[in-house]
Amino acid sequence: MPKAKSQKPKMEAGVKVVMDEVEMNRALRRIANQIIEANKGVDNIILVGVIQRGLPLARRLAEIIEKEEGNKVQVGSLDVSLYRDDLTQKGQYIEVRKSDIPFTVTDKVVVLVDDVIFAGRTARAAMDGLKDYGRASKIQMAALVDRGHRELPIHPDFTGKVIPTSKKEEVKVEVFEVDGVDRVIIK
Repeated sequence: MPKAKSQKPKMEAGVKVVMDEVEMNRALRRIANQIIEANKGVDNIILVGVIQRGLPLARRLAEIIEKEEGNKVQVGSLDVSLYRDDLTQKGQYIEVRKSDIPFTVTDKVVVLVDDVIFAGRTARAAMDGLKDYGRASKIQMAALVDRGHRELPIHPDFTGKVIPTSKKEEVKVEVFEVDGVDRVIIK
């Protein structure tokens, strides 16, 4: 399904674009090929996108994989809000969304897909949430952007781009399906 062309967004002062639409697409193709190669195909693979921006990225990866391999890969979505270890800090500001994994993950290789990996806490929450859907034979992590500063010993298996940042900077992945534009910015 072709998507409409991204609109050129107005730039705020102090915002730097570190990936545009072309670079994002190139990174997603690279991640898809790495998933195929690392797993010697996709026969036992499922993709689970972390809500919110991980889900459209997972769907795009599935489309790329299907074009490359001729096999359709199932895609699910996982809301990690209630599995986070900072739930008490976020308190009333947490917005819970509906996870949708309408298939078993038991004995499957599950690739968790997220937009940015930072401290590793969202990835840990995703692994905790995934166990409610069965026992995967293996869990792998794909992130469009790795910005470092890990607080947990969790690292992505597949990364689109490593972007060194300071802890004070904000890295934001914008995807057309949510934001109307494809880009990665640093504020």
